[in-house]
Amino acid sequence: MLLTVYVIGVAIFVPQILSLETLREVAIAVLPLLVAVIGETFVLIVAGIDLSMTAVMGRGSVVAASIMTGTGGYLAGNPVAVPVGIVAFVVIGLLVGLFNGICAARLRMPSFMVSLATMMFVGGLAVWYTSWHTRSVSISNLPEVFRRIGYGAVFGMPISFLLASAVALIAHSTLSRTLLGRWLYAVGRNEKAARISGVPVERVVTTAFVISGACAAIAAIIYTSRIETGTPVLAQNLLLDIIGAAVIGGVSLFGGRGTVMAALMGALFLTVLDKGLQLLGLSLFMVLTVKGSVILLAAVLDVARQRWSELR
Repeated sequence: MLLTVYVIGVAIFVPQILSLETLREVAIAVLPLLVAVIGETFVLIVAGIDLSMTAVMGRGSVVAASIMTGTGGYLAGNPVAVPVGIVAFVVIGLLVGLFNGICAARLRMPSFMVSLATMMFVGGLAVWYTSWHTRSVSISNLPEVFRRIGYGAVFGMPISFLLASAVALIAHSTLSRTLLGRWLYAVGRNEKAARISGVPVERVVTTAFVISGACAAIAAIIYTSRIETGTPVLAQNLLLDIIGAAVIGGVSLFGGRGTVMAALMGALFLTVLDKGLQLLGLSLFMVLTVKGSVILLAAVLDVARQRWSELR
């Protein structure tokens, strides 16, 4: 509803927002963001937060690029370069997610502090790795096969769309049709009650962070293939969008509430909001100001909703 009202309002001043070209640009932009938001949603459901997703993207981007690049890459020209590079993306995401999950679940450390420290460490490591591997600020000359993931198609369907759709379908099935999904919501709503009921809380929380890391890796694959270069600052400014999109869609910061559809609607709204503000000719400063205000409003409403539910 809010998305429709916004589009109609912007269309009065900028009819281009309804053009096929604009819709295509929005569709392209929303896919990797959606994957990342889905990963964040799993962590938010268990009343945690993952601030390290963008650092995981940057780290995976440069490591995979150093393997695949034709300019001195570890597997330059080798037919298995792209598969190994993709595996590197995923392994890094899984390892960072596992580390965050163990610290948050087993060591009982606040997920905010754990993921913040991980973000700084992994982000710095990505910059060091890039400077050690090349004199440039990024690693280019990636194989054509890998670059096709971002803009290529299979039987007329964009590869990035198929990849994001697969993630969304698996995530939806996990949350709505599996025991793990029920456990995730139970832990987020009331950890003590879930523990008494026999839910393996530590394992569930750790799994949520591992899923978040995996989604960050998949989003990084799409982003890296689109910009056709590995960079340690990949999606560096995307963290607020990831968390904000989840909250705008209806995922609660207090845990126990969130769906893949909520992630989709939040990511779509934030992407359309960004595009509409650009079409209106607003400066980057104003775009960030408006987006930040919308995200803050969504967070305030979430807090108010939580307090209201506690009073009932």
